[in-house]
Amino acid sequence: MIKIILALLVSFVVSLVLMPIIIKAFKKLHASQTVLGYVENHKDKNGTTTMGGVVFIITTLILVFLFLRYDVNWFVPLLVALFFGVLGFMDDFIKIKHKQNLGLRAYQKIIGQLGIAIIFAIFIYLTYGGNLFLPFTNKNIDIGFWIIPIVVFVMLATTNSVNLTDGLDGLAGSVSLFYLILFSVVNALVCNNLYMSGETGQIISTLQNVNILSMLFIGAIAGFLVFNTNKASIFMGDVGSLCLGGYIGAIACTTGQILLLPILGICFVFSAVSVILQVAVFKLKKKRIFKMAPFHHHLQLSGLSEPKIVLIYSLTTVGAGLISLIFYLL
Repeated sequence: MIKIILALLVSFVVSLVLMPIIIKAFKKLHASQTVLGYVENHKDKNGTTTMGGVVFIITTLILVFLFLRYDVNWFVPLLVALFFGVLGFMDDFIKIKHKQNLGLRAYQKIIGQLGIAIIFAIFIYLTYGGNLFLPFTNKNIDIGFWIIPIVVFVMLATTNSVNLTDGLDGLAGSVSLFYLILFSVVNALVCNNLYMSGETGQIISTLQNVNILSMLFIGAIAGFLVFNTNKASIFMGDVGSLCLGGYIGAIACTTGQILLLPILGICFVFSAVSVILQVAVFKLKKKRIFKMAPFHHHLQLSGLSEPKIVLIYSLTTVGAGLISLIFYLL
C-alpha cells in the first residue's frame, strides 16, 4: 500500500514539474492545435499548444524501474501504450507540420492500430490463454483461441473511444483518471479475494504490478490536468489519447478484466456509440439524432459549459465504478 501511494505522489510531482517545461518547449516549436472550423464553440482554442500527452510517457518511463522490477506482465502493457502513443505522435506531427486538423489518414491509423493489437492479442493468448474474469466475481472462464479476435476488437475500440472523448478541456484526462482509479480498486479487491481463497499464482502478481504501474499513469494524468482543465494551456493531442486508450485496453486484457472495461468505461462507450449512431442514422434517413457527435459536443451545443460536461462524465464514471464495487463487496 505504501509503495502504491508513493508511486502516485512521486508521479504527480514529476508530471507537475515537467508540464511547464513541455509547454514552453512545444510553444517554441510552434506545436499548436488547428481546430476544426465547424466547431463554433472552439474558435478561441485555435493555436493552443498540443501534444501535452507526452508527459504520460515521459513520467512513467522515468519512474517505472524505481517502483517495479522488470516483469513481462507490466512491461508489455506499458510497451503497448508507448506504441500507440508513438502512432498518435505521428498523427499530431503531421497536423502541426501542415497546420491542419487532418493528420494520418484513417486507413493509416487503422493499419497501425491493427498491427499493434494483433501482436498484443497473440501475446495475451500465448501468455495467459483465453481466461476472462466474469464481472463482479472472482470466477473466470476460458474462451481459448477466441481471446485473440476479442483482444484485437477491445484494443481498437478502446483507443478510438478514448480518442473520441478527447474533445473538451480536461474531459478525456478526467474520465481516464477516474477510470484507472476505480479499475485499480477493483483489481485490489479481486487480488485480495484470490489471496484469501488460497490462490498464489501469476494472476496475483500481475494484478499487483499493474496497479503500481497504473498509479504512475494516474499521477501523470493528475499533473497534466492542472494545465488542461478549462481553459486549457495545453491539449493532450493524439499522442496522449491513443497512449491512454492503449494502456486502458492493455491492462484490461492483461488482467482478464475485459468484460469490466465497458462498465467502468461507460463514458468512452457513450462517445463511440454516439458517433456510430449519428453516422448510421444520417446515412439511412438523412437525419441527425444529435446536434453533433461525439455526445459531449451535443451537450455543449445544448447549452452546457465544458466544466459541467466534464463533471457529468466524471461523476458518471465514478457512479459506474461505485456500483461495481458494491457488487464486488456483496
